[in-house]
Amino acid sequence: MTTHAALPTGEWMSHSPEETQALGAHFGQFLRGGEILLLSGQLGAGKTLFVKGVAEALGIPEDEVTSPSFTLVNHYNGRLKLYHIDLYRLNEGAQAAHAVDLDELLMDESAVIIIEWAERMGAYPLPEPVLRIRITGDGEEPRAIHISNAQSPGLTAKLS
Repeated sequence: MTTHAALPTGEWMSHSPEETQALGAHFGQFLRGGEILLLSGQLGAGKTLFVKGVAEALGIPEDEVTSPSFTLVNHYNGRLKLYHIDLYRLNEGAQAAHAVDLDELLMDESAVIIIEWAERMGAYPLPEPVLRIRITGDGEEPRAIHISNAQSPGLTAKLS
């Protein structure tokens, strides 16, 4: 079982795509494997840029990281395995988690799992540690990036 150091939580402002990616890289340095990151934000908010930063911290070249909008799951190998999941195109409910074989991915306790549009899973139970990363802002305006621990008990993918 992996021991998890305190992961940074709080709110940061990003004024550019580069800052969003840099924050992802900073955050990714704290990952030890076994973490589940629930990533939310509007289309174009910078979710994939944040994931590129996390991947960079895991030793995965940023140019390999793409949005899994059509493939649903992208798998990368670095100092840790990274599963990048996008549920945007799936119907809401537990079937979204089943469509990407989430149960099987969760068995790999040494991997980091990032799920975009996780709210589509409804009340699907997830093992700890789970962090919620919400990116707000649109167009040319700055992005607020809020990172928080998901609450236990009754841990679910439901985002507020």
